[in-house]
Amino acid sequence: MKHFLYLLLLFLVFSCQNKQDKLVVEVYETSASGNNLTKLENFSSVENKENTVLVKLLPTNKRQTITGFGGSFTESSASLLNRLSKEKRAQIIEAYFGESGAKYSLTRTHMNSCDFSISQYSYAPVEDDIELKYFTIEEDKDDIIPMIKDAMNVSKDGFKILSSPWTASPWMKDNKKWVGGKLLPEYYDTWALFFSKYVSAYKNEGIDIWGFTIENEPLGNGNNWESMHYSPDEMTNFVQNHLGPQLERDGHNTRILGYDQNREHLNDWVDSQFKNEETSKYFDGTAIHWYASTYDYFPKELQYAHNKAPNKYLIQSEACVDSEIPKWKDDAWYWKKEATDWGWDWAPEKDKHLHPKYAPVNRYARDIIGCLNNYVDGWIDWNMVLDTQGGPNWFKNWCVAPVIVDPMKDEVYYTPLYYTLSHFSRFIRPEAKVIGLENSDKNLMMTAAENLDGSIVVVAFNEGSKPKKINLKLHNKNVIINIVGQAIQTIVIPNPSI
Repeated sequence: MKHFLYLLLLFLVFSCQNKQDKLVVEVYETSASGNNLTKLENFSSVENKENTVLVKLLPTNKRQTITGFGGSFTESSASLLNRLSKEKRAQIIEAYFGESGAKYSLTRTHMNSCDFSISQYSYAPVEDDIELKYFTIEEDKDDIIPMIKDAMNVSKDGFKILSSPWTASPWMKDNKKWVGGKLLPEYYDTWALFFSKYVSAYKNEGIDIWGFTIENEPLGNGNNWESMHYSPDEMTNFVQNHLGPQLERDGHNTRILGYDQNREHLNDWVDSQFKNEETSKYFDGTAIHWYASTYDYFPKELQYAHNKAPNKYLIQSEACVDSEIPKWKDDAWYWKKEATDWGWDWAPEKDKHLHPKYAPVNRYARDIIGCLNNYVDGWIDWNMVLDTQGGPNWFKNWCVAPVIVDPMKDEVYYTPLYYTLSHFSRFIRPEAKVIGLENSDKNLMMTAAENLDGSIVVVAFNEGSKPKKINLKLHNKNVIINIVGQAIQTIVIPNPSI
């Protein structure tokens, strides 16, 4: 009898220990094999020890604070929603902003027109209107503003809006054109007033503008669509002596982000913005784009920008698969190395190697994880919705969006890009802290963050074709998680202390 009781006690001890040492997780997967943010019930097995990756979470190693993830309100996207049935429109808004969807928390929109507008327009249309007496956002009232308000109505936690101009009105520029040219010095104060009036006008519509970038792509875009050029020091001067003081006088607590273009030139811009206390005063951070490469996320430049201004925002403000017509209802295409970008055709010879054919899902997952691991705190996609042509827009600059619609048939297609973005936006919430991790496999990209509620979120991307096993460890607990080839997984640890 004593022997039996001893064995029973030993069994209970080992059972409790095994239960105590098991890390309790939820696993969501999107894969080339067909999962789309699918919650996995059977994700763990230990029979085969090959391709096991040891991952140790380091929650005490806290890094940047997350601002958010999301996409952009463009006239192209908003006009398409106007052409859909009320049911399909509501479905898309819920998919992006609702509790059952991606729960976008950080967004962008354009001030005046851009390439993804239906036509060219300005909120300051009257020439030589220096005091902007005729300023108007009427152009936005039948498309962009209703789309934003619909999103606000379904978003439980709300979201931030970052606004960017592509150009000032042609009459304020040295070349008097929509494309290229520079802002004339005599209109610096008028252009600063423009930003202030925009904030007030949107406020009157019940919409708060969280932040600005000074200029979309200040280095230009090849003289194709709306643009206006600055040098780093010209932009710093405009912010330091005109825009910052104007917003301050008018009582607008709106963040100002500098630069707003590709990462390969980032060092020059942060050197100018954060040269000293005077130049830094009104800059709240820096915005960047990803178009310099289809695969390189420029970690050295991102680290340099962070070290230059460690307490400032560093936000990826625009990204898309450009120069492509979307593939309609073809999930497989998004996982294949068939997509090209502008650089495939137009990049100078010295940069061609940065623009190979690359799978769209890989591009998104790789860039977001690379950004998070190198101090970027926010990541914003470009158009939320486009049609089967990759438009509409006045320049016919076709691109891919996560959600594609056919307004003639009232049909909606959620591409794998939508689910890829959701792996981050739905689970890593604003004010989360990116945390450190040790990863034994350099070919398995991973990042991790701790939310305000204490939950820990890990995102893993297995770009290769072979499955792997993740031995995920937190403190004295662990769990084995299988990840198939060509897959993204979000691993949620709801209660790390249990």
